[in-house]
Amino acid sequence: MAEVIDRKILPPLVNEHINDLIVIKGCNKSTADGYATDLWLFFRYMVAKDNGLSSPADLEKNFDMSYINAEFIGKISLKDVNEFLAYCNNDRANSATTRARKASAIRGFFKYVADKMNYIDKNPVSQLQVASPKKKMPKYLTLEESRSLLAAVDGENKIRDFCILTLFLNCGLRLAELVNLNVTDINFEEEKMLVTGKGDKERMVYLNSSCISALKDYLSVRPHNQLKGNDRNALFISRLNKRIGRQAVQLMVYHYLEKIGLDGQHYSVHKLRHTAATLLYQHGNADVLLLKEMLGHENLSTTEIYTHIENKQLRDAVKNNPLSKDSHS
Repeated sequence: MAEVIDRKILPPLVNEHINDLIVIKGCNKSTADGYATDLWLFFRYMVAKDNGLSSPADLEKNFDMSYINAEFIGKISLKDVNEFLAYCNNDRANSATTRARKASAIRGFFKYVADKMNYIDKNPVSQLQVASPKKKMPKYLTLEESRSLLAAVDGENKIRDFCILTLFLNCGLRLAELVNLNVTDINFEEEKMLVTGKGDKERMVYLNSSCISALKDYLSVRPHNQLKGNDRNALFISRLNKRIGRQAVQLMVYHYLEKIGLDGQHYSVHKLRHTAATLLYQHGNADVLLLKEMLGHENLSTTEIYTHIENKQLRDAVKNNPLSKDSHS
């Protein structure tokens, strides 16, 4: 898990920007923490450079950045930002994806201080260009592997775990979306549930018969005694009689993946989301617009990766045609 920076040590204008992301734009906490960490490193780099130091590592971790004001920020150039990204590549061995994320954090910050608030005269990164990371084909379970995963569920929490896996594989939920589900989010009459996604954006996800059955089975055994506060409405409950946490779900999923021999193959909870989308696209006759709505994607380009999976399978199928090696002699 990435380090979360104490925002008290950030420059005041960075904190103001992060607050704007959370309060005005509805950015979730984990994303905001990521931007804060990236900007913390960037300004440590700028302070080190300003003091003639070779690396941000030469500064104390909790170096006071309160003196970094609009005047300091206004002197930062596109060249400085490019040098920082080169430092991330050469000294920190950051991947293209990580560098692109850092560039996005820097762009967002300067857009706020220059274009929105006019704290500085011009935006130095309006022409910043960063190579887009290559999109990797999402890893997912096949239909047979998905069935094996569900069949592997056992133990004292069998009914709960089966329900969790069923929702992951049928509804394409994110981990945070699943653990934040409440009992009141389920509408059995209309066979749908309310899901709160990134940026607190709500969407309705329809439930098939497997999900309905698994939910009803689980709710019949769900603990309800000794639940307190917000946990009283939580859908999935841990052994401590609290809302189940992300780590507990992750460990549970890893346990069953290992049980069916898929451990160590870079499968994860998020891969179950990929699996749901892939199976729906391949077997459920869902187009990318329907997938986008179900998955809660902001941009259609994010969803279109699943069409690439289908294209690859078609290409492989053509290559494996028994007549593919026959030729006219």
